[in-house]
Amino acid sequence: MTWSTACPDWQRRLEAGESLVPDLPLFEEERDRALRIFDRLRLPDVIGTPAMSDAAGDWFRDIVAALFGSYDAEANRRMVQELFLLVPKKNGKSSYAAAIMVVAMIVNRRPSAEFLLIAPTKEIAGIAYRQAKGIIKLDEELLKLFHTRDHIKTIEHRRTGATLQIKAADTDVITGSKSTGILVDETHVFAKKSNASEIFVEIRGALAARPDGFMIQITTQSKEPPVGLFKAELALARDIRDGNVQLPRLAVLYELPEQLAKDDGWKDPRVWPLVNPNMGRSVDRQFLENQLLAAEQPGAEPGALALLASQHFNVEVGLALRNDAWAGARYWTDACDDTLTLDELLHRSEVVVAGIDGGGLDDLAGLGVLGRCKKTRDWLLWNHAWAQPDVFERRKDIVSRLEDFIAEGTLTLCDSPTGDILGIADTIELIKDAGLLPETNAIGLDPQGVAALVDELVARGITDAQMTGISQGFRLSSAVWGMERKLKDGTLWHSGQGLMTWCVGNAKVEQRGNAVLITKQTAGKAKIDPLVASFNAVMLMSRNPEAASGPSVYEDRGMLVL
Repeated sequence: MTWSTACPDWQRRLEAGESLVPDLPLFEEERDRALRIFDRLRLPDVIGTPAMSDAAGDWFRDIVAALFGSYDAEANRRMVQELFLLVPKKNGKSSYAAAIMVVAMIVNRRPSAEFLLIAPTKEIAGIAYRQAKGIIKLDEELLKLFHTRDHIKTIEHRRTGATLQIKAADTDVITGSKSTGILVDETHVFAKKSNASEIFVEIRGALAARPDGFMIQITTQSKEPPVGLFKAELALARDIRDGNVQLPRLAVLYELPEQLAKDDGWKDPRVWPLVNPNMGRSVDRQFLENQLLAAEQPGAEPGALALLASQHFNVEVGLALRNDAWAGARYWTDACDDTLTLDELLHRSEVVVAGIDGGGLDDLAGLGVLGRCKKTRDWLLWNHAWAQPDVFERRKDIVSRLEDFIAEGTLTLCDSPTGDILGIADTIELIKDAGLLPETNAIGLDPQGVAALVDELVARGITDAQMTGISQGFRLSSAVWGMERKLKDGTLWHSGQGLMTWCVGNAKVEQRGNAVLITKQTAGKAKIDPLVASFNAVMLMSRNPEAASGPSVYEDRGMLVL
């Protein structure tokens, strides 16, 4: 019997309005029993308290069928052990998930089984608990079967001793649990927790001795670019759906194919039902139209459009999904050359300049290396950043992102107070030794707080004439405009680093008279420093420099490994 949960034709199914649950060899008796119970349950917070048989669409009933119909009663093993459901807000996800947990307690065969509702906050987990309690309250037979204890947020099955309760998303609380069924609500919010990965290790560890157990993740898209735990879980779910990875997990993702979502295609009302399977039930088209109209008004809150797209249409937040986004962000992805390492840039360039931007110990130190191709004269950009440990202590909200960039190799965690200065100087020295730096105006720096860096560069043989201060703020306007122009016309290429995608996405444009000012999207530091470093480098390359030493030594030597 084959149990592949892959759904490689998901795009065709989505556009045709078909189920995103693949055909599976389900155990019919288990499937039918679960569906009978599910259909009988009633929605407690909807006018008329309709039964699930009328209120829930077939899209969700297929999920119920797959989860419970995959249970092999003879072997006491569930063939689909995990479910990852990505669906926009207002599609009944919390209500339906609560109903699944009630069904699970009824069909459960394990004495004293433990079922958990876990979320980043007790408030979020409480939503599903209140729904489960309301479902039970509407059915006289269920009232006899279950005992609800609100003071400890626990529902107990009177006959089997099985319990359903809320638990805080904390490793100390989850450790030692031996749960049979776990519902994780709003996975994307977990990414904000510095110990999110450890929590999920404990959650999955609780199921290790429960082959009949299951874990459900039910979430919307992230309000920001996916990061950390959610980024990893989402990527794995997509691989499972596409057939690239075989695991006993079912991934149901209501998201638009890239060709339909790009260039604001998600704004077309004709595609809304594709990712809102409950359209006409719990999802109101007029509400979505009004929200879109409001988000596009000139006086709308910054980020309103991105919030609407991510939460109601499952559009992954990325570049150019903001009214105040930098114009270059729209063309950033198309300008990617993932072969463009630092070595490759030095090998291909006839001249190279560098831009540097940094701040205090709780900031990033950013480096932008910009070369001019000796064959095409296109501009080639490579970046790196350094972070002092202070950043991780003071900026807990971006720790997961920074850890991703360390793994990517584009961010270095300094092991000494001068680690960033030495790292930048090492890179500049490589460029100098390659004979690619101009004799003047080769390194552009923010004039503030660079004394120690200047001293280190001088010690490496960099002359005063090669270093120049770059005025910041609105005085960078020419670099901002020049860089976005070259991105659009295809004459600037970058190395496709996640670090820079994040920084570009953080760039917020403010108009100052005839100039533009690039600032951080949100309060705080450690957001766009490598991008500002790139602007500094653009200011220098715009002066049409020539290398001081003629042809690069990379013409005759092998690649250098950093």
